[in-house]
Amino acid sequence: MSVTIYNTITRQKEQFVPIEAGKVRMYVCGPTVYDYIHIGNARPAIFFDVVRRYLEHTGLEVNYISNFTDVDDKLIRKANELGTTVNEVADKFIAAFHEDTAAIGIRPANLNPRVMDHIDEVVEFIAGLVDKGHAYESAGDVYFSTSTFPDYGKLSHQNLDELQHGIRVELDERKENAQDFVLWKSAKPGEINWDSPWGKGRPGWHIECSAMARKYLGDTLDIHGGGLDLQFPHHECEVAQSECLTGESLAHYWMHNGYIHINNEKMSKSLGNGITVREIVKKVKPQAIRYFMLAAHYRSPLNFSDDTVAQALNSVDRITNGYNNVVHRLELAKDQEPGSVDAQLQAELQRIENNFNSKMNDDFNTPDAITALFELVALANTNLQDSNLSYSSIEAIQKLFLAFNNVLGLLPEQAEVDNLEEQVEQLIVERTEARATKNWARADEIRDLLNEMNIVLEDTPQGIRWRRK
Repeated sequence: MSVTIYNTITRQKEQFVPIEAGKVRMYVCGPTVYDYIHIGNARPAIFFDVVRRYLEHTGLEVNYISNFTDVDDKLIRKANELGTTVNEVADKFIAAFHEDTAAIGIRPANLNPRVMDHIDEVVEFIAGLVDKGHAYESAGDVYFSTSTFPDYGKLSHQNLDELQHGIRVELDERKENAQDFVLWKSAKPGEINWDSPWGKGRPGWHIECSAMARKYLGDTLDIHGGGLDLQFPHHECEVAQSECLTGESLAHYWMHNGYIHINNEKMSKSLGNGITVREIVKKVKPQAIRYFMLAAHYRSPLNFSDDTVAQALNSVDRITNGYNNVVHRLELAKDQEPGSVDAQLQAELQRIENNFNSKMNDDFNTPDAITALFELVALANTNLQDSNLSYSSIEAIQKLFLAFNNVLGLLPEQAEVDNLEEQVEQLIVERTEARATKNWARADEIRDLLNEMNIVLEDTPQGIRWRRK
């Protein structure tokens, strides 16, 4: 079964067929780097990280590009507030972005292009639109003429009049039409700026992604993704300007993830309810954040609360405990003959793997894929009770855990798992020695310490076995 994707532009699921066999050109809009990323930024970062991981899991080579918007009104305001430069603000929060996304298990993009490094490409792009009659200069600004693109609105499935219904359109005598959007902004006194054929200025927001995506991925992308809030106007404007310049479809598949609410309220600065990733990871395991994001379908809204995070944490602990039990049992069996994988176990593992892949193939249905992962946890716990289970059988269970984790990223980093095992094993040895020498006080201290670590000890025919609660 091949991957299907719900395509925003067609409003239906479609079989995914890359432009170039075996390769995927994928562009996801990144953050405006004027502050630390919040959980709203984290949802597309985590989800599209999983999309990329799964496509690679199927054997495809993914060129994953996600930009940084480092030239923007917000950066200019932040620089003025801090008494520094726009470039220094961007540098600070780009470094923070890499730290925060690494903390929640997001693999680095193949490239994170910055607008400041691509001014020439932006100017060239705009000049091409002017030459073709799709853009015009007015008082030092350059605007895209939406009336020259009859398909404007095809991504959000509305016509020009409907697109303006319910939103405020700033009246501007410099525009030929109210719906026209800026491609190049003339410089205000003291603002960061670059030279252009239309005078000193800086790029508009929408043109930046079109120029950078084209440079690194060509005229047409396989997948263009981002949050639902970007569908209009950002992505709609990208479609218009890119397709007017190249005459080609900008992207074959458009994907948009749903919104996040905080305690059933929309996240907004006016409500003061924004939560940064940097704050969350100080209180919650990073894997629990990923679980929370993936436990609902990506196109559905999510509600962030203490209860939903607690549920995610409990679920991640179940998965981690299941995996740690496999690792521990594998360590105990390392000196045994490998043996063969039990036939019934192999059939069950294959069934679970097929189920996982089937759900991921169906528009990246991560909630149901996680259900398959819990089936694996249950299967592992049941089979590990068999003292005669072969090393190869235990290893087969571990391999499927790792394959699923390579897609979802819900287990701790291996170094963390190894460190936990080493620490627990050392405490068990010390406790055993304390009991042998009748040092009951020390034995009790270690028992209490293990209990605080949520470690349960069990006596088995193979010796003391431990698991996490």
